[in-house]
Amino acid sequence: MEPGLTSFAAIVLAGGRATRLGGADKATIELGGRSLLERALDAVVDAAEVVVVGQQVPTERPVTFVVEDPQHGGPVAGLLTGRDWLFGHYPWLAVLAVDMPFLTATTVRRLHDAAVGHDGAVLVDPDLRRQLAFVVDTARLAEVDPGLEARHGRPVSMLLDALDLVSVPALGREHRDVDSWTDLRDLADD
Repeated sequence: MEPGLTSFAAIVLAGGRATRLGGADKATIELGGRSLLERALDAVVDAAEVVVVGQQVPTERPVTFVVEDPQHGGPVAGLLTGRDWLFGHYPWLAVLAVDMPFLTATTVRRLHDAAVGHDGAVLVDPDLRRQLAFVVDTARLAEVDPGLEARHGRPVSMLLDALDLVSVPALGREHRDVDSWTDLRDLADD
């Protein structure tokens, strides 16, 4: 880990239904010869611990795989299930969707740096829409946790709107994601 970077854990959300991809497992889809999960794990290389919320697939890095209960409970259920499976306690938590192949460790560091003095920081696209890539104060996240019975099917905005988050503009293609086969083709052509 880079000197000065506060210890953090990471949650990679990889358990969605991928309906526009015909139900394909996004974690195993390749772009440029590397799976989307491998790319996501590269982005959180500085994390002390990583939990992947999704089906277990081979990885070079040791990570914990977990599936939220009920499965396909949405991003809030995935995020909080992932957090609940962390072995350690960390002041910061990086959260990212597996389908954002251009996130890097530098992106996560920028988010972390921007979060200091706030509840966290979130990546925004050129239209200032929040992306599923953010760093959040773990204690503040616990304060807005709706509890087990209210996690299923909830959007992440339900949690994030209650927090003091700094918007961090995406650089280049950081905000791009893979929701369809057309997205994948377009990203491969760029």
